[in-house]
Amino acid sequence: MARVSFIGTQIAKEGLEFTFAGPLQECSSCKVKNVCFSLEQGRDYRITKVREKTNPCGIFLGDRATAVEVEELDGFLNVKYDLSIQEGSTINTISMKCDNHACRNIETCNLIFMKEGVKAKIESAGDKIDCPKRYDMRRIKVKFR
Repeated sequence: MARVSFIGTQIAKEGLEFTFAGPLQECSSCKVKNVCFSLEQGRDYRITKVREKTNPCGIFLGDRATAVEVEELDGFLNVKYDLSIQEGSTINTISMKCDNHACRNIETCNLIFMKEGVKAKIESAGDKIDCPKRYDMRRIKVKFR
C-alpha cells in the first residue's frame, strides 16, 4: 500500500527527495493534516507518484498542496563509534548534543529533524566523518524499525 502525503504543488514532482521535518503549528486546524503528518519526522522520502488531488495550503508557495505517493529512503545517522557499531546490530537514535554550530554535520549529529530513541538496524557501519571536536564519528546506513 502506497504512503500518501501532501507537498507544495510547485515542487510536487516524481523523484523529488525530501526530509520530513515534522508537523507545523500553523497546520493544527487543517482538515487534511493527518495525511501530511503520516510521515515520520526526520526520515527521508522520494516522491514516486503525483496524484491529481490538491488542497488549499498556506505553508507552500502558491497556496496549494498536491497529494503524492512516497517511499521511504534508507536512513543515515552520524554516531560516535564504539565496538557496538556493527552491521546487523540494533541501536537507538541519540543526539550528540554538540555545540559546534559551525560544523557541517551539526544537523545529523544532533538529530535536528529526528526523534531520539528510535530503534534502527545498522545496514553498514560507514565511513569516518570529519569531526572538529576530534570524536571518532561514523556515518552509518540504517533501516528504521
